Amino acid sequence: MVPEAMRAAFVRALGPADAIEAGELPVPPTGASEVLVAVETIAVNPVDAYVRAGRYRTPVPLPLVLGRDLVGTVVSAGSDALGFRPGERVWSNSMGHEGRQGVTAEYAAVPADRLYRVPDGADPAQLVALAQPAATAYLGWFVHARLSPGCTVYVGGGAGNIGSAAITLAHRAGARVVASARPADAPGCRAAGADAVVDYRADDLPEQVCAAAPRGVDVYWETSGHHDFDLVRAVVAPGATVLVTAAREPVPAVPLAALYQHDVRLAGFVISRASTADLAAAAQVVGELAAAGTLRARVADVLPLGAAREAHERIEAGTVRGRLLIDVRR
Repeated sequence: MVPEAMRAAFVRALGPADAIEAGELPVPPTGASEVLVAVETIAVNPVDAYVRAGRYRTPVPLPLVLGRDLVGTVVSAGSDALGFRPGERVWSNSMGHEGRQGVTAEYAAVPADRLYRVPDGADPAQLVALAQPAATAYLGWFVHARLSPGCTVYVGGGAGNIGSAAITLAHRAGARVVASARPADAPGCRAAGADAVVDYRADDLPEQVCAAAPRGVDVYWETSGHHDFDLVRAVVAPGATVLVTAAREPVPAVPLAALYQHDVRLAGFVISRASTADLAAAAQVVGELAAAGTLRARVADVLPLGAAREAHERIEAGTVRGRLLIDVRR
């Protein structure tokens, strides 16, 4: 029997983290194409804070339940949500924006085309931790950069959440991977599949990248958001693609002449605009690699639902290394 009310972390209006409440809301109704999921664990992402604060403009219902990524168990399915049965373990990574409620709650109504079954052998907590960064890595390489075997890629921030997943997926696709990281993180980057790791703080960083990629970098991706377009200009091959998925500097200097004269393409994207078909394709790959143990996320902490405000504060402070999860059952 599904109760009428549930515990949830939500805001009544967009704004700062101290507006987050942990209390009761009605259990959401389930539409014909939706599945009601009993939520177990959710992941906290920087974009969750952007949506909550109003920095990422998207339609949201109010009060807004926070969060995008969940893993849980099917409770019931609408008449058009074909194939989902009560008791099945499922996961999703695209809630809490474009008019959809979030998932930091005991129950969530998830559109069936945004819901995926947990593969046999996969750790559910790992799946939800991988959902955002690994799906972003898939979209970057295979949807926006059209990565092909034999090309050379540069992954800046190789030890980060997206960076480590990007290294693994590029390596498995047959690319040569040059990653940047702190020296202490270099072994982890190599274990993920990097062919060469350079120190992003080195004075001769361009020379190191060029030595590792003498024919130039075909796809350049600075996953940390700290863009150095002088480095881009020095290391990319003619016809290269530069992926842009974050920007710490509001107006970075971009040497446009040097880029267009070498047929360099800037491709910016956010996972929030990905199609359901592309998200499903990403989920298929991520699920298979998670089940095989090939792709793993570093979980920094698991908090109870009542600590959602703390989780957002930590994400915004930039003090989390790894993935921050919330167990909504606690």
